[in-house]
Amino acid sequence: MKILVQKFGGTSVDTKEHREMAVRKVIKAREAGYYPVVVVSAIGRAGAPYATDTLVQFLKSIDPQVPPAPRELDMIMACGEIISTVVFAHTLQTFGYKSIALSGGQAGIITDPQFGDARIREIRPQYILRLLEQGYIPVVCGFQGTTEPEDTHEHGAITTLGRGGSDTTASALGAALGAEAVEIYTDVDGVKTADPDIVPTARTLDVCSYEEVAEIAHQGAKVVHPRAAEIAMDYNIPLWVKSTFSDAPGTRIVGRQASEATYPRITGITHTGKIVYIRLEIGETEYKPLIEREVYRMMARAGVSIYLVTFSNRSLSFAVERKVYPIARDLLDGMVVPITFEQPDETGRLAAFYIFKFSEGLDLAYSVQRPLLRPLEQHVHVIDVNASVIESCTMVSVITSGHRTMPGVMARIYTLLTNAGIAVYQTADSDMSVSCLIPESEVERAVRLLHAELCEQTPKPIEALP
Repeated sequence: MKILVQKFGGTSVDTKEHREMAVRKVIKAREAGYYPVVVVSAIGRAGAPYATDTLVQFLKSIDPQVPPAPRELDMIMACGEIISTVVFAHTLQTFGYKSIALSGGQAGIITDPQFGDARIREIRPQYILRLLEQGYIPVVCGFQGTTEPEDTHEHGAITTLGRGGSDTTASALGAALGAEAVEIYTDVDGVKTADPDIVPTARTLDVCSYEEVAEIAHQGAKVVHPRAAEIAMDYNIPLWVKSTFSDAPGTRIVGRQASEATYPRITGITHTGKIVYIRLEIGETEYKPLIEREVYRMMARAGVSIYLVTFSNRSLSFAVERKVYPIARDLLDGMVVPITFEQPDETGRLAAFYIFKFSEGLDLAYSVQRPLLRPLEQHVHVIDVNASVIESCTMVSVITSGHRTMPGVMARIYTLLTNAGIAVYQTADSDMSVSCLIPESEVERAVRLLHAELCEQTPKPIEALP
């Protein structure tokens, strides 16, 4: 059997008209000799009655002071895909095709028990294969699976795979079924060189490597979930990104050698996230590594991810997502790091207390903690560590494979932004991208400038750049 996995996102199934357009894509594949397996997301986006965010908000509104348990939250989130799957399967039936709706568990998707962000452990595809042999078109719930039945979950608990999990479901099914390809249908006609809402002239890439599209997704583009690209790469399954609403050929995502693209090259410009940049003025001290270690430990225990970490002789800087900044600030403000000396210093003191200070204020922990330390100052040093914060930041990235072999790429990007008066607070790079932390208010201008300079024409090999 030539199996083709076709995944349709929320905007592809949100109205009767859109669902029928999606169904015609499935029928076209069937008539071309493929055995389609369909994966669907929940119907619509936030505000639509059966959208995932709407269902979550309904549950949380029962009592805003009592957060839902992760297990129950996964159960209600899974309902959006179940509704969408049944509706899509029935729509196929009205077109005269045998179809059957399957939850993630019914499709054989087994996950770990990490509610809200589960990982697929295995897929048992026998039932889907049997249905295909019987002439059915299976329609599978994206974004979900069940745990392995065991003593603690006798019949298996419903789990969800995190945001973008329907893409992951499609790629994982493609791998388990030995599919010819996986098609991701969305409301754009492929992988773009930039966000078309910011750059209307952004082009659709004909071909892209798995590594490029994974980096594009990691750096903010929402067209394909990075885990889906990584699974497709691991199993060497061609991945397509197409539009439900047009007959454009879309973007073919394959291994770098099969892509026939010229490398190194600049692929596109992305932007991501609402970011807060924190700088801690520790000062020059031999104990600076110990203080930094305590900061990292505190953030890790609280589940706060930090990145764009910068070291200097006197300070420590890092970025956090804006949604977790209040947690990071509350943890750090007033935090005391005690340092014990091996021998008394010249004043006879045996220790120092470093206390982090965000700002003065009756409602901040520093204002409470600092007076409590004054009686100790005759025995220990009490040292204020001032924190400065830039709240309205975001990151713009140039996706460019092989840039490390070509000098001048970072200089060109930095010069372009700073000459335009756009502040660059921090830079970072990987094998596949160069990123700059900039003011959030400048993100659209930065994306347009970089795109016009680097991507306006056919993606250029880096060595061709002046």
